[in-house]
Amino acid sequence: MSQPPPPGALRQTSPSIEQEELRGISRTVAEIHWLLLILVLLYVVFGGPDKVVETAVVAALLFYAALVMSFRYANFYKTESRSKIALETWGMIAFITWVLYFTGGLESPLLNLYLLPVITAALTLGKVTTLIEIALIAACQVYLAGSFASEKTLSLAFLGGFASHVAPIVLVAYIVTMFSADIRFGLNRAKLLSETDELTGLFNTRGFAIAADRLLGQAMRYNRPASVLMIDSDNLKAVNDGHGHDAGNRLLRQLTKTIQAELRYTDVPARYGGDEFVVFLPETPVKGAIEVAERIRDSVAGTPLDVDGKRKVCTVSIGIASFPVDGQSMDALVARADRAMYLAKQQGRNRVVKFQVAPAGAAASAA
Repeated sequence: MSQPPPPGALRQTSPSIEQEELRGISRTVAEIHWLLLILVLLYVVFGGPDKVVETAVVAALLFYAALVMSFRYANFYKTESRSKIALETWGMIAFITWVLYFTGGLESPLLNLYLLPVITAALTLGKVTTLIEIALIAACQVYLAGSFASEKTLSLAFLGGFASHVAPIVLVAYIVTMFSADIRFGLNRAKLLSETDELTGLFNTRGFAIAADRLLGQAMRYNRPASVLMIDSDNLKAVNDGHGHDAGNRLLRQLTKTIQAELRYTDVPARYGGDEFVVFLPETPVKGAIEVAERIRDSVAGTPLDVDGKRKVCTVSIGIASFPVDGQSMDALVARADRAMYLAKQQGRNRVVKFQVAPAGAAASAA
């Protein structure tokens, strides 16, 4: 039998993965804000605009810097969200349009600043939002050209020049969006591998902690029952020693299928260690957990393993702990279910044991 992870290994104290991702994105957006401000400031310092232009641009710089600082550091938003990032990119577009209006419109050397909000949207907000922002930028460019009420808007010369301004933005957005999709696919694949046991396809301990802690939190919030099963193979060592590790791996995969066949789609099974499995059963009191455990035990015993032309009967020992009576945290429930499972081993294997504090110091008693 494998040694369980140390106490606390299943506890997830960090925010959700989604929030962690959004926080990382938000830090990048903050850097883009300051990059935008620096680029405009460099133009004011070295570009030599006249006094009227300089006053208008400096005023916009101060206002935008104050807006960014208040928006990002005054904690108006308690949690990060993609809608917040979208608002920030729209603010970038408004600021850039204002600056361009005073620095030459479509002839301004700062015209390519529009790429910054487009790249931000393409990296973080998806194709639809990026297309909306490109449309907004295109409308701003038409406004800067002074062509909304002009007949030249439909002329070939204007349309050709307008396309030359918009095409690079569309191309950059397309490339960055595809690049972002590839990165996200790779990250999701890496996340899946980091949370999945390669042999059985079940969650590993990390994936189990993330899924089960969330469900236990719901049980605590709504005062609903839940249970944990610790399942240990009684035969893996003997199969490995007598028939090789390939036969042992087939046994583990067979156990996985047999366990899953007795569970609901809302239950969370995982491979806990070498020959141990853990199952979280939401909305399941002690009686229901015992029934599930007995079905699993009977099904495993009734599904022999074909090895070297013979059918070898295999069994499991199962320990049970239930929320809230046996523990208020996932670590406590897993530890006590594990202790009950070890008692099942000591009592002869191929049995189900419910954790129960005994007056004589025994860890558990048989169900």
